[in-house]
Amino acid sequence: MEESSNEIRAPLIISEFHEETQDYSPSSEVNELPEPEENSPIRQVALTVPTTDDSSLPVLTFRMWVLGTLSCVLLSFLNQFFWYRTEPLSITAISAQIAVVPLGQLMAAKITERIFFKGTRWEFTLNPGPFNVKEHVLITIFANSGAGTVYAIHIVTAVKVFYNKHITFFVSLIVIITTQVLGFGWAGIFRRYLVEPAAMWWPANLVQVSLFRALHEIEKRPRGGVTRTQFFIIAFICSFAYYIFPGYLFQMLTSLSWICWIFPKSILAQQLGSGLKGLGIGAVGLDWSTISSYLGSPLASPWFATANVAVGFFFVMYVVTPLSYWFNIYQAKTFPIFSDDLFTSSGQIYNISSIIDSNFHLDTAAYNQEGPLYLSTFFAMTYGVGFAALSATVVHVLLFHGREIWEQSKSSFKENKMDIHTKLMSKYNQVPEWWFWCILVANIALTIFACEYYEEQLQLPWWGVILACLIAIFFTLPIGIITAITNQSPGLNIITEYIIGYIYPGYPVANMCFKVYGYISMTQAITFLQDFKLGHYMKIPPRTMFMAQVVGTLIASLVYLGTAWWLMETIPDICETTSSVWTCPGDHVFYDASVIWGLIGPRKIFGDEGTYGLINWFFLGGAIAPLLVWFATKAFPNQEWIRLINMPVLIGACGNMPPATAVNYTTWIIVGFLSGYVVYRYRPDLWERHNYVLSGALDAGLAFMGVLLYLCLGLENINIDWWGNDLDGCPYASCPTAKTIVFKGCPVVS
Repeated sequence: MEESSNEIRAPLIISEFHEETQDYSPSSEVNELPEPEENSPIRQVALTVPTTDDSSLPVLTFRMWVLGTLSCVLLSFLNQFFWYRTEPLSITAISAQIAVVPLGQLMAAKITERIFFKGTRWEFTLNPGPFNVKEHVLITIFANSGAGTVYAIHIVTAVKVFYNKHITFFVSLIVIITTQVLGFGWAGIFRRYLVEPAAMWWPANLVQVSLFRALHEIEKRPRGGVTRTQFFIIAFICSFAYYIFPGYLFQMLTSLSWICWIFPKSILAQQLGSGLKGLGIGAVGLDWSTISSYLGSPLASPWFATANVAVGFFFVMYVVTPLSYWFNIYQAKTFPIFSDDLFTSSGQIYNISSIIDSNFHLDTAAYNQEGPLYLSTFFAMTYGVGFAALSATVVHVLLFHGREIWEQSKSSFKENKMDIHTKLMSKYNQVPEWWFWCILVANIALTIFACEYYEEQLQLPWWGVILACLIAIFFTLPIGIITAITNQSPGLNIITEYIIGYIYPGYPVANMCFKVYGYISMTQAITFLQDFKLGHYMKIPPRTMFMAQVVGTLIASLVYLGTAWWLMETIPDICETTSSVWTCPGDHVFYDASVIWGLIGPRKIFGDEGTYGLINWFFLGGAIAPLLVWFATKAFPNQEWIRLINMPVLIGACGNMPPATAVNYTTWIIVGFLSGYVVYRYRPDLWERHNYVLSGALDAGLAFMGVLLYLCLGLENINIDWWGNDLDGCPYASCPTAKTIVFKGCPVVS
C-alpha cells in the first residue's frame, strides 16, 4: 500500500516467485517478453500488466465523479442488503467495473463538449473526450469502497439485535468511519514496502487489470478464436443464465452431498458427507458463489498459495477434526461435529441472555449457575489454528523477508533500480506522508473522544484505543507481505479479542470495539495498499487515487450503516433462526466471539479457569513451523519447492471456517488446481488471454442474476418448495453422537 515524496526505489525481490515460475515451460509468447529490466520480474505481472502510460488522459472528469459515486452507493447498499441473508451474496467491484463502460461511453457521446469559463483559471468541461481507461480505474476504486462488507456493522448488529441493548446512530457512525479511515495511516507508513517493490505483486489486482485491457484495448481476433472482450461477453452471459439454477430453481447445486442421499438415516455418513454441516467428503458445489464467496476467486490465486491452502485444509478437516471428534476430545461427541453455536455441558444451546446483568456485564452468579460454556471441537480447533497462524506469520516474515525489509528501510532515501512500473509512476507527484499522519492522528483523537464521551455505549477505555492501534501497526507489514504475494490474508481478529479479553473481561462491546480497531484498521490498510498497487499498475496519479479512496470510503460508510439500520428497524425477525431468509450467519459468528472473548472472557474458556487451556500451545506450534521450513531450505538449497511452503497460509487455511464450510474449500481448491497448475503449466497461452477475464465474467454474471432474482422473486417471497431446494439434504449432519444426548430433530444414540 505506498511511498512518500522522497523517492524510495529498492524492489524487494523474493526468490520464491522466480523459483516458482521456473517450474513452468514458457510459451513462445513468454520468450518474446522484454528483458527483466524492461518488465516485471513476476511472470504473471509481465503477462498481464501493460508497460506503457499515456499521461495526457484526463482522470478527474465529471463522468468519473457521477459514475464513481453511483457505483459506490449501489454496491454499498446491495452488499449490506445481502449480507444479512442466509446465503450472503458479495457483489464485487468487477460488476460495477463492467456496468459503467456503456454508461461512460453514453455520457461521452451525449453530454455537451462546451468549455465553461474559457480562458480563466476556472476553465472546465463536462466532456473532455472519449471515455478512457484511467477514468474507468478511478471509478472502480470508488466501487471497491462499496465492495465486501464494513466490519464495524457487526458491532451495531450484535448490540441492537443479539444483545437487545441501546446504541445510537451517531455513535455507530463514528465507530464505522474511524475504523474504515484509520487504515490510511498504516497504509501511508508502509507504502514503500508493499507497493513499489516488484515482488509485492498483489495477485487479485491482475483480474481487474486484465479486465480493463479487455474492455478498452482494440484487439485483433485470433484466427479460430475470440478476443478477450468477446470471451468476456460469452462467459458473462453463461454465468448470468446459469445462476438461476443454484440461485433459485435448484439450490442443492450449492452443495451436492451425495453420500447423504445414499445413507439418509446414518449420522456418521452425513457427518462425513455433508458439505455444509460436516466434513464434505465427496461434496461438490456447482455454484460460483460457493466457490468464491469466502476465499475469493481461485482463478486469482497463484498455484503455490492454492496448494498451501489445500494442504492446510486437508490436515485440519480430515486429520485433526475426525481424530478430535472420534476420540471425544473436549466431549466432542456431545456436540455437532461442525458448528459455531455455543453449548452447555449437556449439548443444549447456551442461553446467553441469562448471564448478562442490567449494566451489560457478565453476571458471575448466573454464569456459575448456568455452567461453563462449551464449543464444538471443530470451533475450538479453528481458534487454535488462528493462534498458530498469527505466530507463524511473524516468524515467517522475519526469517524469509527480514533482510529485504531491513535493506528497504536503509535505502529509503537512496536512488535504486526501479522496475518499469515504478519508473513510469515516478513522473507523478506522490502523496506527502504528512497527509497520512494527519488522518491517523485525527482518527485516533476522534476515537478516544467517542470512547470516553460515550463510554456507556462503547465500554472501551482510552488506553484500549492506543493498544489496538499498536497491534494494528505491528502486524500490518507482515500480513501485508503475505497478502501481496499469496492473495491470502491472515486475520488479527482472534489475537485482538484474546488480548482485551484477558485485560478487560466482562465487557462484550469493549471487546468488539477493540477487535474492530485492532483488526479492521489493519485490514483496511491492506485494502488501501491493494488499491494503490492497482493504480500503480494502471498509472493513476497517486494524489488522485488517494482522493478517490478517501471520498469512496466516507460514502460507503454512510450507506452501509444507513442500510443496516433500516433493515434492523424494519425486519421483525432479522438474524433469528425463525427467519427463512435473514439469518445473518456472519453476524452470528461475530456475536459468538463477543460472548466467548468479551462477556465471559478467555480466562474462563482458554485460561486456568477454562476447559480449553491446551489450545494455547498452538501459539508455540505456529512459531516453530516456519523455523522447520527455514532449516529445510538451508539443508536442501537445491530443492526449490521447499521455499514455496508458506506456513502462515498453510496453517491459517481454515481461518474462514466458520462461517465458510467444507464444500467452499473443496470446490475452490479443485478450480484453483485446474487454473493455476493445469492450464497455467500446459496451456499458458490460454491462461494469459482468458484466466482473469473469466474470473471477472463469472463474478459479474452471478452478481447481476442474484440481484435480479431478489428484485423479481425474493421481495415477493416467491419460492419453489421441492427436494432440489434442500440446500444440503443432510438433516442428521448436525446431530451429536454421545449416548443419551437429546437434540431437537436428532435420533437418540443408545
